[in-house]
Amino acid sequence: MPSWSRMATRSRVPLGFAFAVAYFWFARPTWTSLCAGAILVVAGIAVRASASGHIRKNAELATTGPYAYSRNPLYLGSILIALGFLVAARNIWIAAGTLAMFVFVYLPVIMAEEKYLRSTFPGYDRYASQVPRLLPRLTAYRSGDGLDAGGQGFSADLYLRHREYNAAVGAFLMMCALILKMTLVRH
Repeated sequence: MPSWSRMATRSRVPLGFAFAVAYFWFARPTWTSLCAGAILVVAGIAVRASASGHIRKNAELATTGPYAYSRNPLYLGSILIALGFLVAARNIWIAAGTLAMFVFVYLPVIMAEEKYLRSTFPGYDRYASQVPRLLPRLTAYRSGDGLDAGGQGFSADLYLRHREYNAAVGAFLMMCALILKMTLVRH
């Protein structure tokens, strides 16, 4: 029988799409909530974009760029995006559903990824002991081996290869849908 983290990993994308439909249905945005939420959404997209341009998945341990501040900047960016959409939605049930998704889907996925990284990259334990899982530290992590003094920098090639632009496109489309809902549907 597959572990919960494996099932969470496999189900997070389909659950995310189903949640997006429910989100749209139950959201009750106003211009104020939409604008306030958009600030967080844009910040989350920027964090995800930066992280995506620094990670060389399965090839090396990312410890530079946003990874020098948080072990999971992609998830941190996703959390900011989610918070932005929660502010825009103004619905307590959406907030409860989002919290449940994070606890029961994303936390197990993060734990499984950490287990993989620990078994794959010998320096992971040292890095993990000095860099927080989600909330960023104030100063950049330095491994001490000289390899991260500036790192390899942001790579637009990696950003495109990881198709991170899909997060921006999806957020833009949902914001447009919320604006349409706000202007066409009276509550």
